[in-house]
This record gives sequence, C-alpha cells and structure tokens, in this order.
Amino acid sequence: MRYYTLPDFLGKDAPYLLYYMGKNMARQTEISTMDELYEFFQYMGWGELVLVKEKRKEMVFKLSGHMIEKRLNQKMFEVDFRMECGFMAEIICQMSDHTYECFEEKNHKENFVEIKALKG
Repeated sequence: MRYYTLPDFLGKDAPYLLYYMGKNMARQTEISTMDELYEFFQYMGWGELVLVKEKRKEMVFKLSGHMIEKRLNQKMFEVDFRMECGFMAEIICQMSDHTYECFEEKNHKENFVEIKALKG
C-alpha cells in the first residue's frame, strides 16, 4: 500500500506526507526508552534498529534484518524509509526535549539503511 496506493493519492508530496504520518504515529505511542523504540520497530516489522554512533548533535542508527533486505532488493518500485524516519524524529524529540530531523541512506550492497538523527 505504501508504494502503490499512497503515491497515487498523495502525488509528488508522498515522501513528505509519509514522514509526517510517521511523526503522527509516534505522538500516539508511549515510547520512552531506546529499548522500547527498538522493540517497536521489531513489532511493526520495520526491521532491527541499533544505535551505532552518538555525538552531541547527531545520532546514527542502523536498520537491518530480513525485511529490510527484501525491501532493498526488490525491483518493482523504489523504496523509502520516510515513515520510519518521521517516527524516529518524533520519538527522539519526545525523549530528549530537543528537535530532531531524520534522514535515511540506503546501502544496497550490504542490505541495511543508515538513519541519521540530526539535532535541530
């Protein structure tokens, strides 16, 4: 549905709206720790999320697993992780009381997605 129906309805704004859909989903959850965030990603089938680097104004996560590999290697449509990024940005904001924006970078060769959370 994310890659077929929503782009038809949302048009060229689909990536932006998916990001804000993720933020809205996060506002309706009660996640207060990183472990709960990791569990939520597993529960939703979004993959295995791990914090790999943390600096003063940046966090770097690795999103991997069987479902991520399948999404990255299929040839039917271009995949994105905008909803996951929006969700993470809002959750990290709630946990830290700072504004964050998240961006993804797909690594097709090694079958994972790097998500950077930048403090705003």
